[in-house]
Amino acid sequence: MRVLIVEDEPRMAAVIARTLTKDGAAADLAADGDRAIELATIVDYDAIVLDVMLPGRSGFDVCRLLRERGVWAPVLMLTALDAVHDRVAGLDSGADDYLVKPFALAELQARLRALARRGRPERPAIIEIGDLRLDPARRAVQRGAAEIELSAKEFALLETMMRRRGEVLSRLELIESAWDFAYENRSNVIDVYVRRLRAKIDEPFGTATIETIRGAGYRIRDTP
Repeated sequence: MRVLIVEDEPRMAAVIARTLTKDGAAADLAADGDRAIELATIVDYDAIVLDVMLPGRSGFDVCRLLRERGVWAPVLMLTALDAVHDRVAGLDSGADDYLVKPFALAELQARLRALARRGRPERPAIIEIGDLRLDPARRAVQRGAAEIELSAKEFALLETMMRRRGEVLSRLELIESAWDFAYENRSNVIDVYVRRLRAKIDEPFGTATIETIRGAGYRIRDTP
């Protein structure tokens, strides 16, 4: 089992990592939310141990962003907060389990084993923004009742933007979602594909789902 431990307190992180390693797991460490998001989006973890009180982004925010970006590894949240509304906030942000500090390491291990046995939660089958629907399993896109034919690259770009609705995505981020690292034409390829997408999903329907953010990139509006 490979586990990501997101904990800003070095001693606590080291103790958890050492315990899990003795239990046969491989453990990676992240001291803040941004590093956690970076690692979790490139490594296929079996579980994530996520502290709530982190510098910068809270564990709640990190968990929500991971789910929005299609990371479905089981998340066990650690926190000193034990009020009911805090536990509810953690679970509502996408966490699978919750452990209040201080805790017994044996319980942490047992909870992680239980999460691993349960497996990953299923990602949403269909992504919807207004009347725009994207079905990853069928690789199908609809606006209302109308089927929209997209190329593989167009589909990959649209899926990335819809999964990260409301976020401004740079051209580089969008390129990396659909092209491999060897791809070198990084000039205007995204602009070309965004124009093609608009011509298929927006213009025929009189909508403006994809926004241009001058000097930054593009984003999908939450409510087109």
